[in-house]
Amino acid sequence: MPGYRPARIAELIHQELAQRLREDVRDPRLVDLSITRVDVSRDLKRATIHYLPLGGGDPSKELDAGLSDVARFLRGPIGRALRIRHAPELVFVFDTTTEAAIRVSRILTELHPQPASASVAPDAGEDA
Repeated sequence: MPGYRPARIAELIHQELAQRLREDVRDPRLVDLSITRVDVSRDLKRATIHYLPLGGGDPSKELDAGLSDVARFLRGPIGRALRIRHAPELVFVFDTTTEAAIRVSRILTELHPQPASASVAPDAGEDA
């Protein structure tokens, strides 16, 4: 299984990063943040962290600046917690997959609208 270790490291980074953002980081710019996915390169040198601001919308400049500051701060502690020799570089990327999924869902709904009468079926077999 060639991709097993990067996937396992990505999951561990996701868990450790979520815990450290909750408990260790006291930056007010990072309060409303959701880590959606972590991808690690095959050589384990780079971890791309996909995030969404809670409440939706595009990320603010303050949030981007806070994430770049925290990436440098957390790289060492995460590497030590995972007990790996070289901690991967942490790169935060705004996650657009959720917005794309919503857009595709709306398009599919427009193409195949569900009739309103299909949701309420009459009771034809009951005696009144």
